[in-house]
Amino acid sequence: MTKVFLVDDEIVIREGIRSSFPWDESEYSLVGEAPDGEIALPMIRDMNPDILITDIRMPFMDGMELCRLVRSQMPWIGVIILSGYDEFEYARQAIQLGVREYLLKPITAEDLRHALDRVSAQLAEERRSRERSESLRRRMEGGSLFLREKLLSSLYSEDAGEADAEKTLRELSNMGLRLQASHYAVIDAAFDPVKTGYEVLTDLAENSGGVVFASPCRTGARLLILGNDEAETEERAYAFASSSARDLERSGCQRIRVSIGEIVQDPQDILKSLRTARHIRHSLADQAEMGTVIVGVREIGELPSEKKTLSVVHEAKFYLSQHFTDPNLMLQDVARAVSMSNSRFSTVFAQQSGKTFTEYLTALRLNRAKELLRTTEMRSAQIAFEVGYNDAHYFSYLFKKSLGLTPSEYRHAHVEDAAGGEAG
Repeated sequence: MTKVFLVDDEIVIREGIRSSFPWDESEYSLVGEAPDGEIALPMIRDMNPDILITDIRMPFMDGMELCRLVRSQMPWIGVIILSGYDEFEYARQAIQLGVREYLLKPITAEDLRHALDRVSAQLAEERRSRERSESLRRRMEGGSLFLREKLLSSLYSEDAGEADAEKTLRELSNMGLRLQASHYAVIDAAFDPVKTGYEVLTDLAENSGGVVFASPCRTGARLLILGNDEAETEERAYAFASSSARDLERSGCQRIRVSIGEIVQDPQDILKSLRTARHIRHSLADQAEMGTVIVGVREIGELPSEKKTLSVVHEAKFYLSQHFTDPNLMLQDVARAVSMSNSRFSTVFAQQSGKTFTEYLTALRLNRAKELLRTTEMRSAQIAFEVGYNDAHYFSYLFKKSLGLTPSEYRHAHVEDAAGGEAG
């Protein structure tokens, strides 16, 4: 199933795309939507879609800025631009940002289907092409590839010093790999089987636009994240860690542990970042029966990582229980309440609760909606507003998608059940 996320500030447009396209009968799933890029970005990190559909002209953060950030942090996402303005400048900028399709409003379900099919086919072909290229490159380059991986691995050597790190970067640069950056972070990933998982992560790193580099290790892989500043490096590391876990799970890997080391500035401190990441991963060893786990160094502080992250999630759930009916509630509000960055919070919350933030918030709202449908005579539109949705049609869409029934069908079924129970 190909996951799609929609961003447009016009409710009518979102509703039209949501209701006119046959999502249930297609291989595409609409996993979320937002009215502007500022709200959308943390949700996109949270939902990890394959394709993003976004309008250009929106308040707060427009489509172009959203595309820039998505390309920087999650370049593996295919983007479709919607616009009511047939202007060359927009199309030119969109092409520069790697946008796959540029559609003029109004669009039909057929237009959208063709665009989704084209983008999906492009992404699939690029994956196959990278796999073929990687396989061919490994066969043809042999020793050169081995040397490259060996050089990357030497950045994590306990015996490496400042001069060694600088020398390694120069040698890699001569081989076409430019690793000079203002900031670095290391992801330490363990999984089984190692060979399958390493191929998956190599493919994902190759598609990062030159900001992520993979090298093998005995238990899995190490991934070097490059960034221009601390915030960008952190966001990129968590986005890549989340996508890594998703792709490893899709490939059938098990016992997946992904940890993120501290952000450093000097190449000789890359080893320091690895040490913190490795320490965190080792602390997860006793969670063998749990599912995939992603943890970053800032979650642990002075406490064991599991205790700290559980505390954060409990605090976040309490906050949500008090505020989930607020239609303006966003992931960044809860992240701020528990003193975490947006991407770090969404990753920690998903790993510890078993649901993404968006899924958990939706479940809270729909559970409350079911209660109101069973116990009151409030209209469906009024209930939508009561549980936190300004768009009653979107509420109905989510309700049916989740329960397989419309709100009115759910109420009718409950009334029948209650009547049957009284008769009995």
